[in-house]
Amino acid sequence: MAKILYTKEPLERYLEDAAAGTPTPGGGSVSALVGALATTMANMTANMTIGRPEFKETEATLKEMNQDIQRMRKEFLGLMHRDMEVYQAVLDAYRLPKSTPEEKDARSQAIQSALKGAMEVPLQTARLSLNLLEHAHKMVDMSNPNLLGDVVVASVLANAALLGGKVNVEVNLALIRDENLVKKTRQEVLQAAKRSQTLLEEVMKKVEKAINKTH
Repeated sequence: MAKILYTKEPLERYLEDAAAGTPTPGGGSVSALVGALATTMANMTANMTIGRPEFKETEATLKEMNQDIQRMRKEFLGLMHRDMEVYQAVLDAYRLPKSTPEEKDARSQAIQSALKGAMEVPLQTARLSLNLLEHAHKMVDMSNPNLLGDVVVASVLANAALLGGKVNVEVNLALIRDENLVKKTRQEVLQAAKRSQTLLEEVMKKVEKAINKTH
């Protein structure tokens, strides 16, 4: 089956394939796509703020953040495709022969290697999502107030992408035998989820306070 580059296909094609009874695109891929969607609302907020005289003091910082967020979108889209590839690698490893002790050993090693690769992709999604949410959190205080609703959308989606990445990391960790790697990675995603929830709550409070000022 030929590799599909979904970024060159209609969105409907990806959604139909994700909904179909096939292993990919799966939750890890969809989580990365959600992260990419989150970047669009953060970029829009920045682009509709940059150039306004009342935000001149923070314009340089906002421009830098805007470029960083654009880079993140490309990374998220890359992870969307990469997740499908690493999951296929896991399936292929499980299909290896296991008739002899040598084959069983080779198969076991291949599975462990594939699982680590499959874990790394959603881990990158989670890391990237947290980075994006950190940016969105800062943008509340330096953006056009008419765009604060879009900052919230960016934050909610970034948090969702992080949680989606986290659960896919944990699914793979449950099968990985490297105890040090498992412990270290579980701690990282747990802390990331806590930080993400804190940032999201603070964004919501800030935006709610700003909205109430207008009434």
